[in-house]
Amino acid sequence: MKRNIIIAMLLSFILFQARAQQVLTLEEALTTTLSNNFNILLAKNDNKIDIENTSLGSAGMLPAVTGSFSRSNSIQNSRQVRNDGQVQQISNAKNDNMSYGVNLNWTVFDGFGMFARRDRFKEIQRQGEAEIKFEVISQLSEVIATYYNLVQQKRLLNALDTTITLSQYRVTLAENRLEIGKGSKLDLLNAKVDLNTDQTNLLRQRESFQNTKTYLNQLMTRDLGIDFQVEDEMKLDTDLKLGDLIQIADQQNPQIQLALINKRVAELNLKSVKAERYPKIGLNTGYNWNESHSSLGFSTENKNKGLNYGVTASLNIFNGFIQNRNERIAKFQMQSTEIQIQQQKQNIQAQVRTLFQTYITNIELANVEKKNEELAKENLNITMDKFRIGTITTLEVRTAQLNYINAMTRSYTAQYDAKVSEIRLKELTGETY
Repeated sequence: MKRNIIIAMLLSFILFQARAQQVLTLEEALTTTLSNNFNILLAKNDNKIDIENTSLGSAGMLPAVTGSFSRSNSIQNSRQVRNDGQVQQISNAKNDNMSYGVNLNWTVFDGFGMFARRDRFKEIQRQGEAEIKFEVISQLSEVIATYYNLVQQKRLLNALDTTITLSQYRVTLAENRLEIGKGSKLDLLNAKVDLNTDQTNLLRQRESFQNTKTYLNQLMTRDLGIDFQVEDEMKLDTDLKLGDLIQIADQQNPQIQLALINKRVAELNLKSVKAERYPKIGLNTGYNWNESHSSLGFSTENKNKGLNYGVTASLNIFNGFIQNRNERIAKFQMQSTEIQIQQQKQNIQAQVRTLFQTYITNIELANVEKKNEELAKENLNITMDKFRIGTITTLEVRTAQLNYINAMTRSYTAQYDAKVSEIRLKELTGETY
């Protein structure tokens, strides 16, 4: 019975560990980020506000209908002297007045300013959509770079595990040789020092690995304590072309798109300012009720109700040259947006060119370091064979170990650097993953 309980507990522990260390795919990480990331959610919420503001009413194209009600009361001591000399006097005279009604005001023409405002709201909505795209691409690019950073670190952990295995073998071999009188205590001490050094490096790497996991959880906006594993594969896209990247970036880069939208907003702003030169025409109508009572006077009660309507028109003839100043400022703002477009295009193109050169260099380095890794591994295998038969010193073994781990580190780093360059290039082109 106890045996069955122990087996059940072991199986439960194994299943718990399997769940805790489930493999997180890159696609799952990206999907979770799209759903949960705070920056993306904030950008989407801002865009919802822009959508709400894009309405005919916000542009001033619809009439305003208001209802009103008022009532006032007074108690006064009144004295009136008429033309014929008769005097009327009353104390604590009560008077009241009540009015209510519905009124409509509608600006039917304001120099086409309302149409400019409507189009401006639409451009601001497009601006919000471009900002969402920019935020999505930025956050997903960071997630991808962080994910492959974990892949690189996982490989380094495996390499360090291999190094520790070799160091433990050296310690065991040195102990055996010392026992049979064919080795020295110095060799044993050196092997133990090297093993401790490797274990320290492994602990540091594990710390970095766990901290990077926490950062990826933060980017995905989920429980920071969730543990997981990542895939082992890191494929490089070696087919990127500079000309294609520059052309796509010029058409799709979110920052360039934002600059173009800003120019359109500035044009519509100038149109709104110029609308102030035209007359404004409005219609108004309403139906009102009024009732009043007075304790003293020619009439003690007054009631009226009815429809009123009319047309209003106004024209800005002169306002101290403020209109001219506002138009000049709006034109300067539009010119600034044109300059910003050219500036943004040049900045993006410079970034693409610089990153592409880094990308090419990193691809070449990754190939070179991969060959070095293979050579270092072959050298280590030969060294260990010679060490087993006692034809080389422990110092030579350690040198071969360090060469191997350094070669693997450089190889993995070069692959990761090439991948990051690829990710940043695609980010500049405005590609979504």
